[in-house]
Amino acid sequence: MHAASGSRLGASHPRREGPVDLRLVPPALAAWATAAVMLDASPQLAGGLALGCVLVAGVLLGGWGSRARRGRASVAGGGPLPPEGGRDGTPVRGEPLLERPRGRAPNVPRDRAQGSAQGRPPGPGQGRPPGPVRSRAAGARYGWSRTAGAAVLLCAAAAGVSAGLHGADLRRGPVPVLAREYATVTAEVELTSDPRLARPKVTGNHMTPDSVLINGEVRNIAAGGPDRIGGPDRVAGVAGVATRAPVLVIVDVGERKSEGRRTGGGGPADVGRGVRQAWLGLLPSTRVRVTGRLAPALTGGGRIAAVLRLRDRGGRAVPSVVRQPSAAQRIAGRLRAGLREATDGLPADARALLPGLVVGDTSRITPELDEAFKETDLAHTLAVSGSNLTIMLALLLGPPGLAQQVERRGLAPRLGIPLRTTALLGGMLTLGFVVVCRPDPSVLRAAACGAVVLLALATGRRRSLIPALATAVLLLVLYDPWLARSYGFLLSVLATGALLTLAPRWSAALRRRGVPPRLAEALAAAGAAQALCAPVVAVLSARVSLVAVPCNLLVEFGVAPATVLGFATLATAPWAMPVAKALAWCASWPAEWIAGVAWTGAALPGAGVDWPGGWGGALLLALATSVAVLLGRRLLRRPWLCAACAALLLLAVVRPPPLTRVLTGWPPPGWRLAMCDVGQGDATVLAAGDGTGVVVDAGPDPALVDRCLSRLGITRIPLVVLTHFHADHVAGLPGVLRGRAVGAIETTGFAEPVDQVAFVRREAEARGVPLVRAAAGERRRLGPLDWEVLWPPARQVPEPEGPNDASVTLLVRSAGIRMLLLGDLEPPAQQALVRSPAAARLGRVDVLKVAHHGSAYQDPDLLHAVAPRLALISAGADNPYGHPAPGTVAALEATGAVVLRTDRDGALAVAGTGTELRVAGD
Repeated sequence: MHAASGSRLGASHPRREGPVDLRLVPPALAAWATAAVMLDASPQLAGGLALGCVLVAGVLLGGWGSRARRGRASVAGGGPLPPEGGRDGTPVRGEPLLERPRGRAPNVPRDRAQGSAQGRPPGPGQGRPPGPVRSRAAGARYGWSRTAGAAVLLCAAAAGVSAGLHGADLRRGPVPVLAREYATVTAEVELTSDPRLARPKVTGNHMTPDSVLINGEVRNIAAGGPDRIGGPDRVAGVAGVATRAPVLVIVDVGERKSEGRRTGGGGPADVGRGVRQAWLGLLPSTRVRVTGRLAPALTGGGRIAAVLRLRDRGGRAVPSVVRQPSAAQRIAGRLRAGLREATDGLPADARALLPGLVVGDTSRITPELDEAFKETDLAHTLAVSGSNLTIMLALLLGPPGLAQQVERRGLAPRLGIPLRTTALLGGMLTLGFVVVCRPDPSVLRAAACGAVVLLALATGRRRSLIPALATAVLLLVLYDPWLARSYGFLLSVLATGALLTLAPRWSAALRRRGVPPRLAEALAAAGAAQALCAPVVAVLSARVSLVAVPCNLLVEFGVAPATVLGFATLATAPWAMPVAKALAWCASWPAEWIAGVAWTGAALPGAGVDWPGGWGGALLLALATSVAVLLGRRLLRRPWLCAACAALLLLAVVRPPPLTRVLTGWPPPGWRLAMCDVGQGDATVLAAGDGTGVVVDAGPDPALVDRCLSRLGITRIPLVVLTHFHADHVAGLPGVLRGRAVGAIETTGFAEPVDQVAFVRREAEARGVPLVRAAAGERRRLGPLDWEVLWPPARQVPEPEGPNDASVTLLVRSAGIRMLLLGDLEPPAQQALVRSPAAARLGRVDVLKVAHHGSAYQDPDLLHAVAPRLALISAGADNPYGHPAPGTVAALEATGAVVLRTDRDGALAVAGTGTELRVAGD
């Protein structure tokens, strides 16, 4: 049809498209690959590569030009022409070459020239011979192939130069030199990002300090104190060196130490809080003067030259502002602050989500909510994405496919705004979007990809917009070569490409099989994006989500209204806060819906499956996805088989406990105690009835303990016992409390470390769970379970040296099995326990939870007194402490115990009775 109409789009349907134009794809990919490789190259290598590419491109273009000139000269000078074809246009072998007589137009046969001169049309067989035409077409193809090759080489050369210059910024100047010496410096740093709080991490038995992270560029640096700024230009140990080097500024605003319990106002904790707020209040483009220690970047291949670490000692880390932020950033900061203020009174999830949906402000996103969004592949909704801009521009331009028609709808035509003015307003809205959401590379990427998707929706010509996407990739990589190594950039390009290529075909296939158009569009878009992006996600997380497509479909009901109402809140907050709060309240409903989908999807036992990480795992997943797509095309023809596959997938995701127990054997029937595999930490569950359990410690990771409890089928927890407040025992508490009915939390009376004590109290208060204190002599019973607290005594004299010696120690009985849980008791407390009145009840223990992850610090007398049949050790694989110690394992085996450990055996479950003890590993 296209050929018959003489137009690429076809005359019968002017909006129908022809083949996909892929001419710009090779140059874009060449620039992408070159930039990714050349960022680490020396300037000489980058320049040599660029020069070589330019020379080869010049040879290609020069050769094509010479051939074209020779062809034109041959035709113009009456040279020989290709042989004339036969009656059907096929060249006749052996036919003599025609020569053009003077005075006749080139390439016109004599008969046709005479017929034309006499006013008669040429007769049959006297038409234009195809020989010269075919020759010119072959020449055009030959010239185009040379031009395409030259374009690829020139784009690679440009990307190599750009990447070489950006990479050289990390290696030149005084900053890398001083970083290798771990020098203390005074520097003027211009901030290039918003300050953000570091995500707390468990290191050993404590949490990392509260830290503020900021990206910036060092503009002036001097080794030593602040009095040396502004002197003569020297490199090391000298003041006032002007430079421009990207750094990561880390401000430690609170050391987490157990000593020095701080209460009351005006203390060090209040000073640290003031320093934190001072840094968090800064805006991009602000220039500050700071004094700290430089260090090399921890990982290579990044976009920072060094790490500048500032430690707060009595408020000395307060930034000294040298230059205020730009006017644009002040306006953007006022808008963002207004949005945060307008959302202050909303429920927790909506309060955290709305700023992220609108402007990419994720400062309120909790680690648990972030994990839920990652588990369901919804993390893209927490940051600025092209869909945000697409939604706002679609609101301005109207429905897809009508933007270029007279019947177009939207706010602009309803207000009588002409098309050109509408385009200008769209450009201004895009510029404002970039400024308010910060001109970071991720925001620029979102704006470019969002504009491509919008253009596809507005024109209805998705496949022909592959050149637009390739152009966006090419320009962005040339502007910021570091995007070539960004997984976020790769995911954005893949998702956009899926929407432009796979989604229309899949949608058409679904519509042909009777699926409603809107549902077909949504299913095709979500499925295509997941198919292309899942292998890259597997590289990052070594996990594949089974609920990503349905969760992404469900959140689409809330993303558009939440985004529109959120932007309305952003625009009205500086001028009419009551109106902004009302709009924010309206936006909270779709935001709560989005969060609910994430929480529900992440809570499903089969929400995701572990997958091999790295690019090998990505290739394997890509092959599996291709096979699934090919099989899916055949399955669509068999509705009953499709329904059966959907039912199997549903069972794999929901994993009903009875079915799971039958298929996997975990947990074993009649289990009494389960030790979860939570890495370097402790989390133990005592069975107390159907779906009910007493949890002893929560481990260091909320996701791991939550997954363990879900697999055990625990939905009700009458009591959580936290043996002591070290982070490897309490940091996972949010995962224990997530979606479960919890009666109370019992803790030790030794309230250190203070930061973890405050963390537990905050979590308990937020969920309305009471806190109680354990003391020796306490006895409880719950169904088949009863236990006694053996340690610590109500008044521990002398006071323990640290939290470990104040660990809650439990003697548990269930179905005739005696189990001793020692927490992290160390030898002094273990010896005191042996000498206590409870010592008489320590003998004939069936199961021992070995203290302190099986460390070498054990009391031999306690081990001999207990003499367990089974010793369980919770330790992380390849932990840096060498737990469990070989000597401890040997001492336990010498008492006749069977020793099992989570770092090798995985999660462990004890079942049976006192006479017949069984243990199973997951």
